[in-house]
Amino acid sequence: MASAAETNTRDEASNNSEAAPDAIVVRFAGDSGDGMQLTGGQFTLSTALAGNDLATFPDFPAEIRAPQGTLFGVSAFQINFGSREINTAGDAPDVLVAMNPAALKVNLPALKSGGLVIVDTGEFSKRNLDKAKYDANPLEDDTLAKYDVLAFDISELTIQAVEPFGLGKKDALRSKNMWTLGLALWMFDRPREPIHNWLKQKFAKKPDIADANIAALDAGHAYGETAELAGPRSGAMRQTNMPPVDSEPGLYRTITGAESISLGLVAGAQLAELPMFFGGYPITPASAILHHLARLKEYGVTTFQAEDEIAAICAAIGASYAGSLGVTSSSGPGIALKTEAMGLAIMTELPLVIVNSQRGGPSTGLPTKTEQSDLYQAVYGRNGDAPMPVIAARSPGDAFECAIEACRIAVKYMTPVMLLTDGYIANAAEPWKVPDPSSYEPFPATFLTEKNGETLLPYARDEKGARPWIKPGTPGLMHRIGGIEKAQGTGHIDYAPDNHQAMTDARKHKVLGVTVPEQEVSLGQKGGKLAVVGWGSTFGPIHQAVRRMRAKGCDVSHIHVRHIWPLPANLGDLLNSYERVLVPEMNTGQFKTVLRDQYLVDAEPLTKTSGQPFQIAELEDAIGKYFDGIEGNEGGQVPVNDQQLPNLSAGYDSGSSKDMD
Repeated sequence: MASAAETNTRDEASNNSEAAPDAIVVRFAGDSGDGMQLTGGQFTLSTALAGNDLATFPDFPAEIRAPQGTLFGVSAFQINFGSREINTAGDAPDVLVAMNPAALKVNLPALKSGGLVIVDTGEFSKRNLDKAKYDANPLEDDTLAKYDVLAFDISELTIQAVEPFGLGKKDALRSKNMWTLGLALWMFDRPREPIHNWLKQKFAKKPDIADANIAALDAGHAYGETAELAGPRSGAMRQTNMPPVDSEPGLYRTITGAESISLGLVAGAQLAELPMFFGGYPITPASAILHHLARLKEYGVTTFQAEDEIAAICAAIGASYAGSLGVTSSSGPGIALKTEAMGLAIMTELPLVIVNSQRGGPSTGLPTKTEQSDLYQAVYGRNGDAPMPVIAARSPGDAFECAIEACRIAVKYMTPVMLLTDGYIANAAEPWKVPDPSSYEPFPATFLTEKNGETLLPYARDEKGARPWIKPGTPGLMHRIGGIEKAQGTGHIDYAPDNHQAMTDARKHKVLGVTVPEQEVSLGQKGGKLAVVGWGSTFGPIHQAVRRMRAKGCDVSHIHVRHIWPLPANLGDLLNSYERVLVPEMNTGQFKTVLRDQYLVDAEPLTKTSGQPFQIAELEDAIGKYFDGIEGNEGGQVPVNDQQLPNLSAGYDSGSSKDMD
């Protein structure tokens, strides 16, 4: 993912065009080999430099290289950007760039009626149409009748643009994405210079390739400048200038969730005054954390790619025992493999941060699609009574704060902590105001350096219930470590019933006693008719849906929970101040079950397990069903399927479902 940094000194955003929309959704789609993720990343770079708020949604297949031109090989990148606050990657695109028939077929149902379709006619051969399961060429019948269409031979125009560089046809066509990016930059009045610089840097050792891509980029931009491109409906192809968003002065950059977590882990280790050891094993979508941390060695970070998931977490536990902050990460299948070692970290009471970038499951499941279905695994998923604090990030930028919080709890309470993100957060990008390091309160780790009694008591507890941290090799402080039950205080092996009861209770109360902030209402007020309670990456669509429904007069509020375990002390009273509680989540209702269990609140689920994030319209519709006389879904889209939501409205069609993204 490209990143951009700029210093924003605006007190107020300028508005260069009163007629400009305040937000636009663009989706680039093509074959896995068409470079759609790179195109989207560079368009994100230019958008960030233009001062717009944005959110992105990279959506790519699990296959390393699916057969070219097939439906299951389509890769897409969606960006929602504007001159106002942006919380989601958008529901339906305003503009769809389809590089081949398969990309058109897969993504056209999501496009807004009257939206703009840009297609490469050079790819609409009989063979490619057959691969996309088209009986007829959609450019020649009424398939695109309700859209603005710009169809031309991008392939041939690209070949012409790079002809002076002597590239063969195959190599020339690799620059198609740059030609398309150039056109998009013209459409939204974006400068090309940052992309020029990036290409020169990327291909520094191959200047001919850099020059060819720059030529393709410039040719696409020139095509927009010179061709007659206005659409038949709305003139959608006129150049659109998107004013920058109002924002606080400061240094900004785009950041993905994986980058944010990596930086947050490093910041957390620095605040704890500890070196950091990261043990990982490649798995989608968590691998990017290892990649980013490997580039941060100057901050006392040691990275280790282990031979498997078990070795990765055990190495991290060993590093924590030796006096470093141990960190490991994975996704659901890998977290399952790490489970026994998590129990070891809980039994030995050593600090450890475990990042779970959730994806669709079970088993291998949907490797590149997003889900929130590991919450049970995080809160309950270990043998024995093995409590562990659990934190959930709500956005790419928020992952930085959550990573620091995970480090704080792990070090202060001598416990493993799980940090939940998901595929959407890990891959998505948003503008992030780089924080002032001095604004964070340090939490330096302390190590026992001499006996804490007549004899050493490695499992004596402080006022927080945490045991002392002892570096191996400290003179006179040799002690036993391992997974067998420990005697209170001394840590010797002890199977006695009373001792096991006491130690089980001590570990439980230590975790339940972790200090977490009181729960706040994200939007709305305490008490009322309906609270929509979320966690993790559902924040954006819930927040926007609640905002829109409140504007229509609905008494609805948004509560978003960061600390999943232990839960905030005031959360029970807060939930009970509302008549109804709705819990949208991308699983079959896991957090709903936790809330019902802890507070006996009649929380109602709204679930989705399609591998795609919630859309704002889906949530608006579900909220609207509760309020008589409120039209919850202006787009006319049906609600997300949920068999357990009969109480929202007698007319709720729980058997209807449409995957709209």
